Amino acid sequence: MGLGLIGKKLGMTQIFAQDGTIIPVTVVQAGPCRVVQKKTAEHDGYNSFQIGFDEIKKLNRVNKPQTGHFKKANVAPSRKLSEFRVTAEELGTFELGSEIPVDIFKPGDFVDVSGISIGKGFQGVMKRHNFAGAPGGHGTHEFFRHGGSIGANTTPAHVMKGMKMPGQMGAEKVTVQNLKVVEVRGDTNIVMIEGAIPGPRQGYVVIKKAVKKPGSKK
Repeated sequence: MGLGLIGKKLGMTQIFAQDGTIIPVTVVQAGPCRVVQKKTAEHDGYNSFQIGFDEIKKLNRVNKPQTGHFKKANVAPSRKLSEFRVTAEELGTFELGSEIPVDIFKPGDFVDVSGISIGKGFQGVMKRHNFAGAPGGHGTHEFFRHGGSIGANTTPAHVMKGMKMPGQMGAEKVTVQNLKVVEVRGDTNIVMIEGAIPGPRQGYVVIKKAVKKPGSKK
């Protein structure tokens, strides 16, 4: 739980710490994010903010239901919407249409970052599941990267569910936890996060405060 931000991954770079060490960081444009909808426990059963990011310039690409939804909050239509559950106290911190500043995160905070991983298409078992492959010699032919036998016995007479096989790899939601915020630039809505985060450049990500901080037992 807790308020977060939607951002766009711009790429990776490195910065120098005070002691001269190099820190690899991912640069995220995390704003402007605006409150599009507020849900309350009395009306909806829970408290949350719906946040919009990345304004749509061509309004003819927005259908009428979406136009009416954004018009209620008096904000421009957004390409990306995300919902954040909050407490009743946090619900009063921002009003409809207001901008959520990036400085809700501070340098040194730990965050969880979610995004859609880079799609890698249809892949075999060696790349998808780290299989070792068949031996290179001893009479092996045309079977070097295969997965081997997948069948069972007469009983149950079918391939068991969950068998590791070739298939679509990547292009799924991934969350990387406990990444450290290195720098926050409020004037440009830039957040620099130590390490790598999911997704390609220009891909959308959701940043939330870490659920479980490093070293904690809870």
